[in-house]
Amino acid sequence: MFLARFRIIALCLAATVVTGFAYQSSPSSTQWPPPVQPGPEGSPALSPADALKTFSMPPGYHLELVASEPLIQDPIVIDWDPQGRLWAVEMPGFVPNLSAVEPNLDPIGRVVVLEDTDNDGKMDKRTVFADGLVLPRALKVLDRGVLVGEPPNAWLMHDTNGDLRMDTKELVTNQYGRREARVEQNANDFHWGLDNWMHTANGEVMLRLKDGKFEVQKTLMRGEWGATHDEAGRIIRNTNESSVHVDFVPTPYYNRNPNLLRTRGSYEALRDDANTVNLVWPARPNPGTNRAYQAGIDRPDGTLFHFTSVCAPLVFRGDRLPAELNGNVFVAEPAANVVSRIIISDDGTTLRARKAYQQGEFVASTDERFRPVYLSNAPDGTLYIVDMYRGVIQQRADITEYLRDHIVKTRLETPTGLGRIYRVVHATTRRDPKRMTTESPAELVDLLSHPNGWWSDTAQRLLVERGAVTAVPALTTLAVGAPDWRTRLHALWTLDGVDRIEAATVIKALEDPSREVRVSAIRLSERWLGEASSPVQAAILKRLEDTDWNVHQQLAASLGTLPAGQREAPIVALLERYASDAIVVDAALSGLRGSEPAVLASLLQGNGEQTPQRETAITMLAATIVRGGQDVAIQSVLASLSDATRPGWVRSALLRGAEVAVLGTPMPGTPAGRRGGAPALANAPCPTCPGGRAGPGGAYAFPQAPPPPPVRRVVRLNREPVTLSALAATVGDLGTRAASVLARVEWPGKPGLAAPLPPLTADEQKRFDAGQEVFKNICQACHQPDGRGQEKIAPSLVGSVLALAAPDIPARILLNGKEGPIGLMPPVGSVLTDDQIAGVLTYVRREWGQPGTPVEAATVASVRALTAGRTRPWTHDELMALAAARQ
Repeated sequence: MFLARFRIIALCLAATVVTGFAYQSSPSSTQWPPPVQPGPEGSPALSPADALKTFSMPPGYHLELVASEPLIQDPIVIDWDPQGRLWAVEMPGFVPNLSAVEPNLDPIGRVVVLEDTDNDGKMDKRTVFADGLVLPRALKVLDRGVLVGEPPNAWLMHDTNGDLRMDTKELVTNQYGRREARVEQNANDFHWGLDNWMHTANGEVMLRLKDGKFEVQKTLMRGEWGATHDEAGRIIRNTNESSVHVDFVPTPYYNRNPNLLRTRGSYEALRDDANTVNLVWPARPNPGTNRAYQAGIDRPDGTLFHFTSVCAPLVFRGDRLPAELNGNVFVAEPAANVVSRIIISDDGTTLRARKAYQQGEFVASTDERFRPVYLSNAPDGTLYIVDMYRGVIQQRADITEYLRDHIVKTRLETPTGLGRIYRVVHATTRRDPKRMTTESPAELVDLLSHPNGWWSDTAQRLLVERGAVTAVPALTTLAVGAPDWRTRLHALWTLDGVDRIEAATVIKALEDPSREVRVSAIRLSERWLGEASSPVQAAILKRLEDTDWNVHQQLAASLGTLPAGQREAPIVALLERYASDAIVVDAALSGLRGSEPAVLASLLQGNGEQTPQRETAITMLAATIVRGGQDVAIQSVLASLSDATRPGWVRSALLRGAEVAVLGTPMPGTPAGRRGGAPALANAPCPTCPGGRAGPGGAYAFPQAPPPPPVRRVVRLNREPVTLSALAATVGDLGTRAASVLARVEWPGKPGLAAPLPPLTADEQKRFDAGQEVFKNICQACHQPDGRGQEKIAPSLVGSVLALAAPDIPARILLNGKEGPIGLMPPVGSVLTDDQIAGVLTYVRREWGQPGTPVEAATVASVRALTAGRTRPWTHDELMALAAARQ
């Protein structure tokens, strides 16, 4: 989302630069909200002093210039160390020019440190900490080093001699995004959350320091640029046209079950009823957006209707601006040259978001090159704005012909190498220049109650990083008795971070009067939920009676950590009461991997009363089972929905689940999509007419990779679902719906298939059935009932090239074992017979809709003889070479 061409600043910059500038701030607004007015003609690059004149803010607020070029250049993200120094990532490699290949892999990115040496509130010293980086994009200053994201790597960089220059670095993970990915579609941020995990945006991993070592956990990709958390610890991200998305349930829970069709509660969009929260009110016309040629994107006065590149959410938690801002979400919109303020409220059933001002923005500029790309809470209690100050902010690959022409016409490509950092202040602001120095553990514990969120967050981080076990008694006292619920939360999570939290502390927190504390306590209880004798289990089950909506949602997720056999009954009870909340349903399903049939069977027992909760739960359980691809479970669902002895509403709910899984029918509780607030046009042009989305100017200006072909959803079974076939032949609503589902179900020998898979013979079916038992007893614990494996333990067998290769390839794996990217597959040839290996391979190759051929015992015997002298496991490369030779 950032900019154009790197240029060498005329001023010769050494690794360390010292400079200064006079006090500069934006003028007080004489009219607010400001009238729409044109910016400087031709959108020239303005000096910092002239740029400040272009800003409008609500009465009492103004901006102060903290740093500008050459002290800071192309900044995209900042962080702070305890000494109050400002660290920044500079990305001169973003779209160096419109003809450059993307992504630009020139090693010209930097991490710099800015210091205010005379304590006047303005940075005056620059040190280059690290350079030679390729599109760096994330930064977290830690006690043990500086974490820097340079996809696909996350580095921990060290300054070993105190000169603020990186001397050594160590690789934390090589799974941090992709080197070849476009800038806007790549991992970013290391946001240290209340739960001590470092959360990312646009990435599939998150990090945590545990016992001095980094843990890397897989998660689901969410958001586009930047992450933040509110006072309860909920992670907030956003993207493009939608300004606030919150994790009511932490996203990693939804990574537990690969068969989920939906993840409500993760990255949940917050809106008001009319979605006016996503309207935007610029101070200038905005012709320079990617779709401004399209009717309805701009208002008649030329201003943008709704967000189009919103990013960098920040929950303000400082103490030196008016209290009305505390807990508000601020978001940057570089395309509209504004920073928006959004107020979050609880309506008793969920959180709602609304704009703070009806027709105004917190910060608005008439300068087209004002490009806010990052926001930060600061040690001094105020809000900082990172302005990349560029003309081009759309990545090259997505630029339309219209925007290309606008860029050329207004000469937005140059200059580059600029950048500004601003501080938001109010007439009442008295900055706090205090800095952390060598606080003891006891002093850090005291800081957990600090009214400035930066201080309380940093104190928690330092206690966790340093493993401050001497602070445990004081932390425990705060966790159960601090007057402010926010302090109790900090203490609880700090105890968890140093691995000294006690069951008694969590049990007390489960009864806390604050909803936010109870929700966190449910998460913290999970470390004891596998212990049948732990009193925590009973305390958790009492939360079934809790009346709070967010407690229900977290409880649904956390009950999934109970062992199989113990989790099903409480989850059924929860669904019976609260399945009208789609977040409860999806959070519960996330923890039911492998237990869905048992929970569905419980809901189907007897002649339960028809309720919206039961209907929803039955539908979503059936959909998840059908999505799972296991023949026996799917056949059971299809037989149940075809059973005329069941109540009609039950059959319809089961059938809707099948429709959801194979036809894409809307799921219960899925809200209709809402765009960013632009009114519908009474006479909208045709798509290719002037003003249409594909009208003149709408084509991409640069070559695009062809889109992937659409995927047709099908369910592959091992035999015909005869009961569904019979239902599909009947007249009536159920019969018509069943026929539509049956059209997407395939089985060996089904008439009309282009390349029908041969059905298993009687002997092969016996082998398949026997292999299923072997899989359950030996393989299922690692590879899971759905065959999709577990992170760091076992790879997915579904779609596996090696599992579906020529039969001698997977036979080698079972006989001799395999070393691979995910763990070690031990050899089982000495404990399984040839018949058993042939059976389990036949099962794996034909279950979950897989099209593999059966495996015969003679094939296994032959491979066993060929490899009798082998004493070490096969490597992944060896097996892939063998598989390629068989093709």
